[in-house]
Order: sequence, then structure tokens, then C-alpha cells
Amino acid sequence: MKYDYLIVGAGLFGAVFAHEMTKAGKTCKVIDLREHIAGNIYTEKVADIDVHRYGAHIFHTSDEEVWAYMQQFAIFNHYVNSPIAIYKDEIYNMPFNMNTFSKMWGVKTPAEAKAKIAEQIREAGITEPKNLEEQAISLVGTEIYEKLVKGYTQKQWGRECKELPAFIIKRLPLRFVYDNNYFSDPHQGIPQEGYTAIVEKMLAGSDVELGITYQEYVKSHSLVRDEAGRLVSDKEVYDCVLFTGMIDEYFDYVYGPLEYRSLRFETELIEDCDNYQGNAVVNYTASDVPYTRSIEHKHFVFGTQKDTVVTKEYSATWHKGEIPYYPVNNDENNVLFAKYKALAEKEKGVLFGGRLGAYQYYDMDKVIRAALDMVKGILNQ
Repeated sequence: MKYDYLIVGAGLFGAVFAHEMTKAGKTCKVIDLREHIAGNIYTEKVADIDVHRYGAHIFHTSDEEVWAYMQQFAIFNHYVNSPIAIYKDEIYNMPFNMNTFSKMWGVKTPAEAKAKIAEQIREAGITEPKNLEEQAISLVGTEIYEKLVKGYTQKQWGRECKELPAFIIKRLPLRFVYDNNYFSDPHQGIPQEGYTAIVEKMLAGSDVELGITYQEYVKSHSLVRDEAGRLVSDKEVYDCVLFTGMIDEYFDYVYGPLEYRSLRFETELIEDCDNYQGNAVVNYTASDVPYTRSIEHKHFVFGTQKDTVVTKEYSATWHKGEIPYYPVNNDENNVLFAKYKALAEKEKGVLFGGRLGAYQYYDMDKVIRAALDMVKGILNQ
């Protein structure tokens, strides 16, 4: 059997790549270490509710081509992401906007809110922020920082804000309007049939094998590299590999492991409860609450089921063998990634893509854009 591509990872990047290459007449074999397709955007039915198994995924984009591209795979509803934040016994709207400021200080106008924030920044007297805490206070003042930034950020990164570098928070958007829409992109919504159905359509023309790692696949199929960089055996040939896993793992951590953050989820079916928290996403910003947010999945699609499903999301330190969710792009890791990237550029017959292959946090639309651009670059050669 001969394939043009062995695609490692059945997530969004690999699926878009496979779909486009199949349209172009190429043959693709797709493998994934998980027992399901769709990677972190996987959705599954629980009590007739589409549950986002690996955390909330809200599609949003300003990229007209990407938005048009996705319309061939799904009908998106008009869901607007408007999370709320709970700090002790107080509830605030997110992102930081006039509803937030009005609740916090009793102000009514943008001028009053700006004056309050400016006063707190002035009183803090921070001119050259040396860490994340000082950076955040210099942007939004002390009260917003203490109630809505500090605890959440410390849980997210597993370290005190004073120990985190300032550059992690380059900006904290302050919106002086009464608008709770978290995203400013013109296109936003949730696919009515879930994300897994989208990836199923994308992979329809590919051979898919699940529950196997790249290393296991190569070994079990007795594959070796020839001089052209192809993976070959007596029975199979793969002209090129697209690797969407961890780039440092591909090279057997030759320079040491890159740093990632992981997530842990606790999901509960609550019977005979049609509305548990009144919103799809609720952030818990106090440090004494161990989870960062809770997700009530039915609200993404305006569900009316008699039961509900709620997921509590915990940030966690990543260890080898666990699922990495996002990279830690500090100076040290970026220098290390540059070494792996140099190795990748020399590796014959292998492409690297996706969040883990590029060691970069991407929203879904950016993943799709990167995959489409890679395909165009190859086909236009």
C-alpha cells in the first residue's frame, strides 16, 4: 500500500490537511494515540447533550476565508460567548466592561470607570513592571487584579503571580461599553451537531487508525526511512509524514523536554436539573476554589433537556505521558523550541504543524488557517 501522507494526529490541523490533500488527489493515512478523532475539540453525546470533553471550544474568527471554509462542514448557531466570573460571593461580567465596573464600584459612565482605574494605577506607582502582578496592576489597577486576575492566573500557571514574568500579560482588554461579548470577531458560534461531526466529514476520504502512537505505528509496521526521507517497508510506502504531536517528543527530547500546561476535567451528569448555573462558562477567580471554571454544555446550543452536564476544569502541571494542552512560551522554552525547529527543518520527509508541532497556542481558526496555508504552499510548489 502506498500513501502520499502519514498524518500523525486526527485533530483539527491534521483533519484539515487530510481533507484538502484528499481533494487534491493525494492518499492519506491518519493515526491518533486517542481512541477517538477530533483531538481536543472532540464532542460526545451525554444524555442527548453535546459535551466538550476537553474544555469549552467556541468558534470565532475574523478570517472570512476560514469562516466560509467551515460552512461546508457544519451549520453554526448564533451563540455568543459571555462568561461570568465568581469571586467569593460576588459575580462579575467578562470581559472587563462597563457591567463589570458598575458592579464593582457603582459607576455609571465610562469617564467614571476610567478615572477609578487611573486612580488605582497611579496609587500603585508601578513604572517598570518586574513580574506579572506588577504588569497587571499597571494595566487595570489593584481591585480588578485582586478579584478577577490574580487567583485565576495563579491556578492557570501553578505559580504565584509575583513569580511569573511580566510579558505573559501584554494587555488586559478594558471595554468601556455595556457589552458582554467576549470576542470582537464578526463570526462566532457553535456547530449544531458538535465538532466531532465536522472532523468526521473532513476525514471521510482518509484511512484512519486510532489508539496508536507514531512510535508504535512505525515499529509495528517495520517502517524505516530511505534516503529520500520516505517511510518504507516491504508492504507500505509513505512519501511524507505530517506530525502534529509534540515536536520535542518526535526528537526523543534530545535537548530536553519543552514545558507545557495540562488540564484535568471532572464531568457530572445532573439529572432532573434543566439549568444548573445559568451560563455556559463560569470562571472562578478566587484562589481558594481549586478549579478555574465550570462549563454547562447544554447552554452552548440553547438546550432544553430535563438533565444537564457540568464540567469543572482544573489547570495542572504537565508530566510526560499526559496530554499537553498548551505550551509555556517563556524565553527559556522559546530558546529550546528554536533548537527543535532547526532539527525539524533538516528532517527529510516530515512536516510539523498544529499547536504542539509549532509549539504555539492557536485558536481554532488560526489552526485552520495554518493548515490551509501549509497545503497551499505544498500544492503550489
